[in-house]
Amino acid sequence: MKPHLGYPGFFDGLSVLCRPWLRPLRVMAMALLLAIPIGAGTANAMPDSGPATGAHVFLLRGVLNIFSLGLDDIAAKLRRQGIPVTVANFVSWSSLADQAAAEYRSGKVRTIILVGHSSGATALPDMVAKLGRLGVPVKLAIGLDSVFRTKLAGHAERYINFYVASGPGEPVTRTRDFRGALENVDVQAVPGVGHLSIDKNQIMQQKVMSAIDAAVFNRPAMASVARNPLQPEASAARQSPAAAARN
Repeated sequence: MKPHLGYPGFFDGLSVLCRPWLRPLRVMAMALLLAIPIGAGTANAMPDSGPATGAHVFLLRGVLNIFSLGLDDIAAKLRRQGIPVTVANFVSWSSLADQAAAEYRSGKVRTIILVGHSSGATALPDMVAKLGRLGVPVKLAIGLDSVFRTKLAGHAERYINFYVASGPGEPVTRTRDFRGALENVDVQAVPGVGHLSIDKNQIMQQKVMSAIDAAVFNRPAMASVARNPLQPEASAARQSPAAAARN
């Protein structure tokens, strides 16, 4: 899979902006992109003085930082739980992988979790693959409406790809080099969910938080959401791991 930079006629999965009636919005968005530094809005990891969870969550925004602000809400919720968080633009995925690997090798971090929206979700397989080459496992990766078909390699204990089938979102496929469980979950039935709102939708944020809490604190979580993304968390949790593996 190639690095996801410079998609012609496309930014942050907003292929709809190429439609004639949205050209003024496209021009405005491009102006904003030129005005905003790539790293704008980046939040550093929580200071070491917080509770020692042994985890670090990396959240990758899409091309335009102004469209992935739901990740900031998720980051705030995680920090309140004492979980160190880094929020960055998706173009930083390679350097963030180096950072995660260094923290893992030092013993400071044992649980690495990745979350991405739009182009940030599209970059997640690249980050998982690089960490795999560095000998570092990913505990959990969650993609929110990846905008290109991507293939997984490396090692992620659990990879959840939430996508809106009626929009620009795409399923993720696995290669023979991937080790872990992969779930592709079409969430177009979730009320109010679209490409620009999936990261901000409260139902989706709850699903993301539930999966992260399960990975960090060993709490019960839905074993699989593939069959019905609207089912209650507790009901989904009663599915067996074997059932989840079949999805």
